[in-house]
Amino acid sequence: MEGEKQEAIEKEVAKVPDVSLKELSRKLEEFALERDWMQFHSPRNLLLAVVGEVGELAEIFMWRGEVAKGLPNWEESDKEHLGEELSDVLLYLIRLSDICGVDLGEAALKKIVKNAIKYPAKAT
Repeated sequence: MEGEKQEAIEKEVAKVPDVSLKELSRKLEEFALERDWMQFHSPRNLLLAVVGEVGELAEIFMWRGEVAKGLPNWEESDKEHLGEELSDVLLYLIRLSDICGVDLGEAALKKIVKNAIKYPAKAT
């Protein structure tokens, strides 16, 4: 049964070539509504969930020292676990931004512009 679930998930993911934050947001809200979890999705609770997931993400890198870009020496299972924890952080962050009424995509683009002004590229 577990293999069938994994296969179904992979087929579903393959259908979506490039997902947007808005699409993830919609799916997360739908997921929460179907499970009656909206009652638990306060800004505080979601922030604490983000912090917890960042801790789990950090744990993956703990004691490994510096790692090369692309993680060439990692096992595939370790890379999959990393993807899961990165996803948890992203999904909780999107949910938190929605509950707080912040358009995360727009805020991120504005922040990139602010950073470009604050830290201009060196002229060559």
